[in-house]
Amino acid sequence: MQIGIVGLGRMGGNIARRLMLAGHVAKVFDRNVAAVADLEQDGAKGVASLEELVASLESPRAVWIMLPAGEPTETAISQLAELLGSGDVIIDGGNTFYKDDVRRAADLAPRGIHYVDVGTSGGVWGLERGYCMMIGGEAEIVDRLDPIFDALAPGYGTIARTPGREEGCDHRAEKGYIHAGPVGAGHFVKMIHNGIEYGLMAAYAEGFDILRNKSSERLPSEERFDLNLTDIAEVWRRGSVISSWLLDLSATALAENQELSQYSGKVNDSGEGRWTIDAALEEAVPAYVLSAALYARFRSRSDNTFGEKLLSAMRNGFGGHVEMPQ
Repeated sequence: MQIGIVGLGRMGGNIARRLMLAGHVAKVFDRNVAAVADLEQDGAKGVASLEELVASLESPRAVWIMLPAGEPTETAISQLAELLGSGDVIIDGGNTFYKDDVRRAADLAPRGIHYVDVGTSGGVWGLERGYCMMIGGEAEIVDRLDPIFDALAPGYGTIARTPGREEGCDHRAEKGYIHAGPVGAGHFVKMIHNGIEYGLMAAYAEGFDILRNKSSERLPSEERFDLNLTDIAEVWRRGSVISSWLLDLSATALAENQELSQYSGKVNDSGEGRWTIDAALEEAVPAYVLSAALYARFRSRSDNTFGEKLLSAMRNGFGGHVEMPQ
């Protein structure tokens, strides 16, 4: 298939590369001309404007936007709405607030332009590992775009099938992507995914902080242990019930520098955690762990612990999020 891709940052560029490896044709645009040139070296067709991008695509067109949530995405969609025609599709793969998806789809509908929201997880590793995708939109349009999603997804891989999962279940979930529901559902599911991510990361961070401080002079000398955090992370990766990719990233960071001195511990949040708590409030659902994890990130910006340095290390590991050094 042909697809236009707008935004060639940490994830957009690798989305284009993975699609091209699967035989799809990528037409790419970014205000950063160097990013476009890099993709051209890998076989993409670079263009200099959104107008040129739309003109280069065959109808019905599909344009994937991979820009920061908010004004950059809003502007790109507004501009594309003036250029695309009936039957064309705008795909937003960034971390957009799901209510904005619902609004945009309603605005585009009178023009006959379809809108698909894709909650995309995979970070800087997506080219190699594939992207886990949670998709919202009209079933007919999502099915039309299935070759794109199938190419981006991790595939069946070596993960064992879930016991008891019925044969009639949607096979796409086992390949790493789902049609979650109507417009907005994809980003809503991804929003909750990121809220859970906050909680998991906080649990690892707090646990390793307690392990590290077991040598504290505040404890009786006979109760102090000088624990090897690198070995603990490594052994937990192998057969433990708490093994995960986040633990893998933690083990890698600790192996490089057990003190994590290259990280400030000032942990940012990109919005999804706040939106998750807002959703919990709207639904009257208690979310103790996710709320505490979000508040811990707020607090980290005034005073830092070793655990928060580990949070920084994990964020850098999966998403390339670089924290300022001390």
